[in-house]
Order: sequence, then C-alpha cells, then structure tokens
Amino acid sequence: MVAFKRCALALALGAVFATPALAQQHSAKNVILMITDGAGIETFRAASYYRHAVLGQEVYDDFDTQVFAATYPLTTATEPTMSDEGKVEFDPAELWSDEAAEGVGFEGKLGDYDSYFAGYNYARENFTDSAAAGTALATGQKTYNSAINWSNNDERMKHIGEYVVESGRALGVVSSVQLSHATPAAFLGHSPSRNEYAALGEEIIDSGLATVVFGAGHPYFDDAGNAVDNPDEDAFRYVGGEATWQRVLDGDTDYQLIESRDDFEALANGELTLDGDKVLGVAQNHATLQFNRPGVEAGNLIENVPSLPTLTRGALEVLKQNDEGFFLMVEGGAVDWAAHANNLPRLVEEQVDFNEAVEAAVEWVEANSDWDETMVIVTTDHGNGLLQGPDSDQNAYSPIVSQGAGALPLVRWHSDNHTRELVPLYAQGAGAEYFLDVAQRDEGLSTYGVDENAQQWVDNTDVFRAAMSALGIDEDSDTP
Repeated sequence: MVAFKRCALALALGAVFATPALAQQHSAKNVILMITDGAGIETFRAASYYRHAVLGQEVYDDFDTQVFAATYPLTTATEPTMSDEGKVEFDPAELWSDEAAEGVGFEGKLGDYDSYFAGYNYARENFTDSAAAGTALATGQKTYNSAINWSNNDERMKHIGEYVVESGRALGVVSSVQLSHATPAAFLGHSPSRNEYAALGEEIIDSGLATVVFGAGHPYFDDAGNAVDNPDEDAFRYVGGEATWQRVLDGDTDYQLIESRDDFEALANGELTLDGDKVLGVAQNHATLQFNRPGVEAGNLIENVPSLPTLTRGALEVLKQNDEGFFLMVEGGAVDWAAHANNLPRLVEEQVDFNEAVEAAVEWVEANSDWDETMVIVTTDHGNGLLQGPDSDQNAYSPIVSQGAGALPLVRWHSDNHTRELVPLYAQGAGAEYFLDVAQRDEGLSTYGVDENAQQWVDNTDVFRAAMSALGIDEDSDTP
C-alpha cells in the first residue's frame, strides 16, 4: 500500500504547522464545530446502521468535504517536559499492517485485549487524551496529555474562542458532559491540568468570554438526575466551586442561569426571554445528560434533562442575535464514556443523539443562514475502543455488520481506551475546501472501504486553521 509519512512535530515544544499559502481566507460569518468524543469510523457506522440499516443516510454523508484526521499528541507526558524527549511521531502506514501479532496487545481496565495484528498495536499506542486533543483543535498546536490550552514549555496558549470574541463575534460551547470537562474547557479556559475542574469552572464563569455555555455538572443533582438536598463541597467542582455557584444564583455574574428541561426547550423554540445576552445552562444531572444513569441498556431516558439537539438549537437561538456572527462548539462527550465501558447500546444511543444535533445545526444553517456564510465541521477528537467487526480477530479492520434498523450491529472491541487511528472529518460551507488544500493522500484508508476521494487525511491542528481561515481571522503571537 502507498502511504505518506507525516512527522508528529515541526518543533519540539508544540510549534504550529505552517498555514499553506494556497489556503485562502473566506471571512465567513459563522463556524459550527461538532465533536463526537471518542468515535472511530465504526462508531459512526454503528449509529447509522441502527438508524437506517445502511450507510450514507446521515446528513454529514452529503457534505462536500470528507477526509480523515490524525489525533496524536505532542507527548504522552501529563505535565510540561520542556524538551523534545518522548515526542510522538505518526506514520499512518503502520496502522494498516496486517502482520500477525501475538500476546496481549492492550491491558485495559475491563481486561486484556489480544494483539492480533501489528496495526492494532500501533493504533493503541501513544494516543492522545481529550485535553491535548481539544487543545490541538482549539489552538492549532500540539501539547502534552492533560493540558488545557497550555504548552509543553509551560506557557498559556490563546484559543480560538478568544480570537472569535476579539473579532466581535459570539462564542458558544455546548456539551453533554460537565461544562469544565476536557473538551468544552479547551474552548473556554486554560490550565496545566485538565483535572483542575473547579479552577476551570471558575475561569469559564468569571471570564464571561462565552455568550452561551451549556453542559452538565449540576451540584444539586446526581448521575441519575435525582435532586440532592445537601451536596458536599466536591459536588460544586464542575461549576467553579460553591462560592462561584452561589454568585451565579445571586445574579452576580455575566450569566443568566437555566436548569430545567422546559427552559432549555423553550429557549430552543424561541419562546424563552433572557434577561441579558449571556446564558449559562446547567442540565439537572451531575455527570452526563444520559449515559451515567443506572443500568447499561439504551432507552428509559432521564426525563428532566434536555437532548443534545435541544441544547444545540437553544445555543443557536442565542448566538444568532450577534450580527457579526459566532463560533459554536458542540460536543457529544459521552460517546467516549460509552466506548471506555465497551457499552454498545449506549454508544449507539449517544452517537445517535449527536447525529441528531448535527441535523439540528444543518437545519439552522439552511433556515437562518446559508452555506456561503457558515461552515459546519463534524469530527471527533480521537478514537476509543478500536471497535471493529465480529471477525476482526482474523481479518484486520473488518467492518462491523449491520443487523438492520433498530438492531445493534455485530462488533468486536479491541480496547477500552483511546486510540490514534485516523478518524472521520466532514465539512460543508464557507472555507470547507481548506481541508482538501492541506490533506495528504493515503491509499491505506481504502482499508476502511471509503471512496477514493476520502482517502486523504489532515492533522487535528488543521481544524483550528480551517476555522480561523474561514472566519478571516489572522493568528497572532500574543498571549491573552
């Protein structure tokens, strides 16, 4: 197979890849970035089979730009190394090796996973976490695992949300997990460690940077959506600590708080009047919108929390008020949690919810904007679980098998953690051709059974540059 090697780093300390001269700025009004956390190509396919029995029926399947993305980090260290020691390099040709491999390929929390093939082992090594991946998407720079917009030389980095607000546009961030978790935090805050949830939550709320922040992490509800009368101090960590939460309740921040499903739905339907121009929405669940509810099966959803499509429509209702435009990031964050658990029913459930959120965004563009002024990007921050077909222990990368609409496909898991497999990226609208301008061809992607036009890949850092180019924003070297 022909494959082209792309080094992981241009410089050791998180240098930015150069923007090609052929990538032209478009000055789009809006960019909507939609991230299904932890979804490899077979995760996308599993939801499609469940919904439609066949592939090609999702709204993003009609997008003009369809490529893949590399997601590896700068280094798998969890703190700044201040050097190029341990830097990760990536060669996609290694992924496609079907050379037999013996023994344990990955020691997971759920158990050991056999090697089977050298390509599987390569995919399961040197993977990114969501913090480094989110930082790459938000800043265009690689960094160490655990960093939230923080460089390997221990410096704060400017993220796209800050550029967007400086340009006069509005910023919105929506997630199905806690609002200060890795991916939403990467578009809102800064920290050397993703685990500083309270500090990140405080920064998110006190900065007032975003016009819209929606997520979970409610201190007065548990993972099943049940009210909690006397939460402990730790329960407030995702909303900036108890004192910060009290200031939100007292109206002493920039944000109006909404919590109930009824209010989220009223906002999505244009029926809720806000007191100000900024809204903080914290769904009535401490963990995720739905995934962490009791049990392991799909269905029997918690009734008092909104869906991701509802959150998406609500955010767009608010953001469209800014005449200059906006940048919106929407994350289906619990897809990753389901993959960590090798829980296929809830993986499909979460991915379907994400797909419906994409549909909501596309419907908004076509009803309220157009593709000449808005770009939608659909992708993931990394793979998780190395989900493959049932005979993928014998045939490398054999695809999952459809059992018809409404039925779970036949699959086999090869990990319970992140991977560095190449992951899907779809884009439509103003500036979407940027990805085609910078993409590298790799015939090895034929392994996935995708069209020849899709057998090319970009780096995850290119998402930042594509959005900046589309919005006509010049990157500078200043730190906020």
